[in-house]
Amino acid sequence: MNRKQIQSNLMLVLVALIWGTAFVFQAMGGDSMSAYAFNALRSLAAGIALLPLIAFNNAKQKKSGRAAGTYPKDRRTLIVGGIVVGAALAVASALQQLGIGFTTVGKAGFITAMYIVFVPVFGIFQRRRLPVTVWISVALGVVGLYFLSMNGSFTLQKGDALILCCAFGYTAHILLIDHFSPKVDGIKMSCIQFFVCAALSAVFMLIDGSVSTWQAIGEAIIPILYTGVMSSGVGYTLQIIAQKNTEPAVASLLMSLESVFAALAGWVLLNQKFSSREMLGCAIMFAAIVLAQLPDLIAAAKKKKLDCSAAEFLTVDEGLCVQIMHVGSFDDEPESVARMDAFLRENGYENDLNDVRLHHEIYLSDPRRVAAEKRKTVIRHPIKKA
Repeated sequence: MNRKQIQSNLMLVLVALIWGTAFVFQAMGGDSMSAYAFNALRSLAAGIALLPLIAFNNAKQKKSGRAAGTYPKDRRTLIVGGIVVGAALAVASALQQLGIGFTTVGKAGFITAMYIVFVPVFGIFQRRRLPVTVWISVALGVVGLYFLSMNGSFTLQKGDALILCCAFGYTAHILLIDHFSPKVDGIKMSCIQFFVCAALSAVFMLIDGSVSTWQAIGEAIIPILYTGVMSSGVGYTLQIIAQKNTEPAVASLLMSLESVFAALAGWVLLNQKFSSREMLGCAIMFAAIVLAQLPDLIAAAKKKKLDCSAAEFLTVDEGLCVQIMHVGSFDDEPESVARMDAFLRENGYENDLNDVRLHHEIYLSDPRRVAAEKRKTVIRHPIKKA
């Protein structure tokens, strides 16, 4: 592990600390104002906190000659993604903030973190084969939840039930991000989602009739700024910087320490202590969280051992070419190539394939995650006048 990786890993631990202690500030904010009002203001602060980062990235892209998200289709996808993801965040954060009012921040941290277990399980709907470790994680999560939240019965306490629903909400939120983020600027979409979450939370607040007074806002200003600026603005930025030098599986594992920091923060700052039964539940749930990430950690370890000595980096001047976006299975590519050939004949060109000028393919879809009929591949052939 080099110096950059160590620094990045420490940065991700700091992110987990910021996010874990945010549960305490959420509880403090909930003492002064309604859940919906608090979420509206913290999300507004989060959106504003990301604006300088967006401005910096835009200036950087302009300087390098790139302008991501400037085409109409990109803008449309960005806006739709921001609205959909923001709506999911509004529901999940509302459930979490309401739940924290009826349970401890330590319990809230561990139960919320169960989304790490739920996300791979929902891969079933994407026709993904689930490793045995994921199912074991689910079983451990249920056992841990029993010890943490069910005192001798099979009935969840109100706050814990709301937080569990919140974990499912965050699962949907993450899956939606996974769908939209490869297509758009992630920071811009995150900014839009916060403003959408703020707007929807304000609507919930008005429907609920729980509008807060200026005095209540003043009392909760530190929790609002911490959860908005630190948890979202600073935490999100540090995560982006750190993940450039850290394997995704390692990053996920380090950030799951959020639940541990939430429990410690609740104990130190709010004097919320766990019983021995609850501590056992936390330990089992954390084991489930780590186990759910085990397949990715093993894959990352195998990846490091790959022999890439035969790989070459080439600079190719392809010259005049014809290309097509093939959508579908690799086996159906001959049909797209036939369309390219017909286009060439109609316009007075022919293929110029030889030992120097070659057939090229650019794979835009991950075959492990995208169904065969939806895979996108750019097929490119060198050409010349007939």
